[in-house]
Amino acid sequence: MHYVYLIRSKLFPEQTYIGLASDLQKRLAAHNSGQSSHTKKYKPWELVTYIGFVKEEKAVAFEKYLKSGSGRAFARKRLWS
Repeated sequence: MHYVYLIRSKLFPEQTYIGLASDLQKRLAAHNSGQSSHTKKYKPWELVTYIGFVKEEKAVAFEKYLKSGSGRAFARKRLWS
């Protein structure tokens, strides 16, 4: 499985991140241990939502969509709550 996930900083709730992983638990642990240069400043992180895809290309396309203007609006309304 390939997962598109949304995480939020526990200490800085306005900081959010959208990512892609095939091992979600391992990736979240990497974010929380400071292994990601984009997220280490705002750790610890909590998982808000994840969506699983069998095909990697579908997951990549959905992640790209969520990072677009209309995708951000969709995520804000439907996924970040």
